[in-house]
Amino acid sequence: MEVLDYRAYKPKPFTKEERAKTTVLFGGLTWKHERLIQAMLENMGYRAQPLPEIRRIDLDIGKEFIDVGACCPTTFTAGNLARTLMEIEKKEGRQKVKDEYVFVTIGACGPCRFGQYHESYERVLEGLNLRDFRLFLLDLLQMEQSADGGGLEINTPLTLGLVYAMFIGDLLTDLEYATRPYEVKKGQTDQVLKDSVELLYERLKNRPIKGKKFGSFVWHLTTDYFVKALKEVKELWDHIEVDRLRIKPKVKITGEFWLQTHEGEGNYNIKRWLEQEGAEVIPPPIAVWMDYLINMELFKLEDKKEFIKFYHLKKAVVLFFAKLYRYTYDKLRKSLNNIPNPLPDQRTLKDLARPYFYYRLTGGEGHMLIGKALYAYKNRQAHMICELSPYGCLPNTMSVGAMAKVLGDYPDLLYAPIEIKGDAEVHALSRCQMILTEAKKRAREEFEEVLEKTGLSIEDIRNFELEKPELRKATYKIPHYGYAGTASNYVIHIAKLMGR
Repeated sequence: MEVLDYRAYKPKPFTKEERAKTTVLFGGLTWKHERLIQAMLENMGYRAQPLPEIRRIDLDIGKEFIDVGACCPTTFTAGNLARTLMEIEKKEGRQKVKDEYVFVTIGACGPCRFGQYHESYERVLEGLNLRDFRLFLLDLLQMEQSADGGGLEINTPLTLGLVYAMFIGDLLTDLEYATRPYEVKKGQTDQVLKDSVELLYERLKNRPIKGKKFGSFVWHLTTDYFVKALKEVKELWDHIEVDRLRIKPKVKITGEFWLQTHEGEGNYNIKRWLEQEGAEVIPPPIAVWMDYLINMELFKLEDKKEFIKFYHLKKAVVLFFAKLYRYTYDKLRKSLNNIPNPLPDQRTLKDLARPYFYYRLTGGEGHMLIGKALYAYKNRQAHMICELSPYGCLPNTMSVGAMAKVLGDYPDLLYAPIEIKGDAEVHALSRCQMILTEAKKRAREEFEEVLEKTGLSIEDIRNFELEKPELRKATYKIPHYGYAGTASNYVIHIAKLMGR
């Protein structure tokens, strides 16, 4: 019997000379984020192409190639890569797949299977007999790194550009979900969103490159280039008319990173489904995850401060970057009239979760799943929490377990933990619908309470809107007056404008 030695996957070098004719494949985020990331990669001289939209068939393809025990995000993304490579091979031939395409992904460690995503991708290459295809794993936390051969070089200008692409993608997503449930002309939000993404694609693709390190950092810190681009976007959204008197329960999405940020068949299109069921969705920004990682470094320093040389200096450096990160996000938010939600304070999330979840258990989103739920509940940001977990996900199983104690202490908190396998849509959505029914009831009761409190009628508000048509712009900011529902806060705001 022939014995074959195990050979670890090692991609062939990707040289700088190959860069001009080689397409960098990437994926895993929303189409908005991926389009903006594509612009930044092209800005740095790369040919870039996001993987196609996740489809249900990707789950079946993924199951053919990787471990049957893999979570559905792993299976979907592995199947998506496999489908992409098979389609390219069919159109352009096997040799071009090997010579003119590379796939780039990021990695991390911990109990979550995210640390083994790249191994699943390697199984895909083995199954397709494409071990010569080049797959590169990058470190999420390094600003500067390169793949063998130097063809793929992550430097300061590119890293900062990708951060801005992430921020802008998050802000557009927040604006989208805050607008679409209330749009008067159906479909207008989606069209304006597409126009906005393409406008920003052009601006990011043509971003000036100012220096390689310090010069680039200073330029990104001081420039108004991105602010001006977002102000152009705001002008597009100014034309969307909304009706904020529609009573809609607010549903905050939390959960495993890929499932909560995904928009498509990988999580049963649950955000669109919630909107169709009459809800307003609060989507999770990707920027919260990076903010969490930065602040975790700060918390670790504080834990062992008596053992660290130059503790105060090191803490000041980390604190500076944490504050700079949030300052930049808020500066971009301001360009859109602060309609997108601010990032939650990480120390507040940590303190809220402390009685239920030890913050040093950092698998998945760690304590944030508890912290976000309590933050939304205590600050009346949402009527209901929907946590999306992959079937068998260890970190999220811990979170869902800890939430049992949270619900014991806060029985009024509406919480829908949805375990997603990728092929059990009816079960998942019906479970969510049960909690959503109660959220709808609360939203209506809250709205009726506000009408009674202010003494206003719907007719009074409609007449006032005729006098002030700017109130019906999607970009008109409605302050938060301590109610979860948009309609309730809107009524309070109208009452204040009317002097009641």
